[in-house]
Amino acid sequence: MDIANLIQTVALYALPVLFAITVHEAAHGYAARHFGDSTAWMLGRVTLNPMRHIDPVGTILMPLLLYFSTSGAFLFGYAKPVPVRFGNLRNPKRDMIWVALAGPGANLVMAFLWGALLYFFQAVGITELFFLKICKGGVLVNVVMFAFNMFPLPPLDGGRILVGLLPYKQAELVSRIEPWGFFVVMALVIMNVISTLWMQPVMALSYWFLNILLSPFAALVQ
Repeated sequence: MDIANLIQTVALYALPVLFAITVHEAAHGYAARHFGDSTAWMLGRVTLNPMRHIDPVGTILMPLLLYFSTSGAFLFGYAKPVPVRFGNLRNPKRDMIWVALAGPGANLVMAFLWGALLYFFQAVGITELFFLKICKGGVLVNVVMFAFNMFPLPPLDGGRILVGLLPYKQAELVSRIEPWGFFVVMALVIMNVISTLWMQPVMALSYWFLNILLSPFAALVQ
């Protein structure tokens, strides 16, 4: 394993990843509070302090172990999920959609902001590769988080959105998957099913959408 390459990778992606997971989780908590559940707020989880959202195993240990064991070919991690008591929401079935969507939505907004910052740096003549690569890494990290979390299987955000959209009978059937959902998702990740059938097309669509939104900024550097 090339230690120098690892250090460079960590240096480039540490800041974008910290921002991505922090704002993602805080957005869930803020949306939950807005719709009637103050659990995350009372526990201090609606904050931009990354230490409140980092899981020592899921955020640090697991990604590092996977990086070393697969030579950087496969990475996976997670943050501490923000606690939400959906029964406290004013309209649980409807409002859970917005609470679940808040996290991936925040990632999509951050991807846009990193992209805008990249074009701004280029427009003012900043050519330092480290800064430009951090911006590109910020776009990538947030697009990956958006696409992965939108996978329609509980406990991922896409699964909760699906439960909120389905009629009650079908929603109940899908929600029963949640206790085993993490293991199902991990199995699909290891078998490369999520990457091939979900991540690649959703990420391509996300980049297409971001390119449209960023087109005025791109015009500044042409």
